[in-house]
Amino acid sequence: MKTWATGYAPPSIGNVAVGFDILGQSFDAPGDRVTVRRAEQPGVRITAIRGVVQNLPLDAENNTAGRALRGLVATAEPGFGLEVELEKGIALGSGMGGSAASAVAALVAANALLDPPLSLGTLYELAKEGEAAASGSRHGDNVAPMLLGGLALAPERGAPISIPVPEQLFCAVVHPHFVLETRRAREALRGAYALHDFVRQSEHLALVLAGCFKNDLELIRRGLSDTLIEPRRAALVPGFPAVKAAALAGGALGASISGAGPSVFAWAEGRGTAERVGKAMADAFEAHGQVADVFVSKVSAPRRGWKPRVRELRQHPSAGRPVRVAERGDLARARPRRGAVRAREGAALE
Repeated sequence: MKTWATGYAPPSIGNVAVGFDILGQSFDAPGDRVTVRRAEQPGVRITAIRGVVQNLPLDAENNTAGRALRGLVATAEPGFGLEVELEKGIALGSGMGGSAASAVAALVAANALLDPPLSLGTLYELAKEGEAAASGSRHGDNVAPMLLGGLALAPERGAPISIPVPEQLFCAVVHPHFVLETRRAREALRGAYALHDFVRQSEHLALVLAGCFKNDLELIRRGLSDTLIEPRRAALVPGFPAVKAAALAGGALGASISGAGPSVFAWAEGRGTAERVGKAMADAFEAHGQVADVFVSKVSAPRRGWKPRVRELRQHPSAGRPVRVAERGDLARARPRRGAVRAREGAALE
């Protein structure tokens, strides 16, 4: 009998400059882990929260993981309850998908206890509902890349879609040590927008996507610029103009605010350039009184084609501890696209 599972979700870059609420990218850095156990008591009960963030609600409805799992229970009707332990690896209010990661990791773990498991599209909808517990909005630009890995399109309806990227494309994500709440960042977007700004932003999105599919870094360079959202949020991130300028001067293809901020990301050709760009951005933050962490990752990572993994857990006859003795299905590795994606790991069981 399947009794428990632990799921992992990586951090992410929401919007990726040109796709507000519809485009996201996961990257290699500490993420969230959630352990879900079968329980006789019906419903969802959060029993522990550990890690870099601990002052989160234990009430399931007001916790992103809890709300997502309540939706799973209502949808799947498994006939048992769920006990949940969260291990937070992503800071909240960081612009790295901290609220979405708990929901995704919880769903991946709980889905392993279901027979049959829920589809990707269903998990995507449930994860968006979990995200809404923190941000007030059912946007999928963080949960989509966490579920799929790499760069992903987050449609309003239907399952998320993987986007191939050039193999030599890397990102640098710089996280200054202060909190910018998503709700506050979204408030900054209120007001009217000029039609020509939408047209220009649409062109930039098209150029980035075309560059990804055509393996053309010059198209990506021409498109990777936010003319719609960034101007309204830039003032919320101390030193942002200098940080972005440092990235571009260091050879980045483009740079912008990661999600709602305050983290800033840049894309670059090759790991060496990305590392130099990351250091330059961190130095610019430091010049404005902000200590910052730097993460460098391939844009295509962590990536894995999504397929539910189901493991049966039994008691070890000698040690008295659960061991994994059977697997049906896998979070199967995606086939590399020619000249583009190399398979890595996205949201997964551990």
